[in-house]
Amino acid sequence: MPEPEPLMSILVIRGPERHDAFTTPPSPLPPSVLGALVQRAGCAGQTLAVRSCGSTTEVLTALRLANAWGVRATLLDPGALTDHPLLQRAVQGLSHPYVEVHDDPGEHAALPAATGHRLAVVEGYGARSYALALEIALEKLGCSECECDVHVGT
Repeated sequence: MPEPEPLMSILVIRGPERHDAFTTPPSPLPPSVLGALVQRAGCAGQTLAVRSCGSTTEVLTALRLANAWGVRATLLDPGALTDHPLLQRAVQGLSHPYVEVHDDPGEHAALPAATGHRLAVVEGYGARSYALALEIALEKLGCSECECDVHVGT
């Protein structure tokens, strides 16, 4: 009997914008960007889901569930948690590749280079950073070629 397909093959995890006692989820992705990501993933035969997290616990849970659900790749925007040791440990435990994303301009510390199966760090392109990160993940999964006519900012 074949294994069931995962609920989604690519999971976008967006961390909180602040690291404090308050729950501060990131601002929603613009609908046009979210729609383009879902369309691009679909054209490559993949499914995509987004989880916006307002706390460290939510991010850690999403990473744990990504493994349990058999996700094939994660696009991880750690938000304000880049230097959090529990996040770094959780990323080490991912059984699949991930692309680290920073969607807002400015200086960002990246997770340590040896943290898990990181393919790349994408930053400085605003919400389009997710589109570029998705292309990197699809390339790694061997499904970047498709009939879609979707372009990343070109």
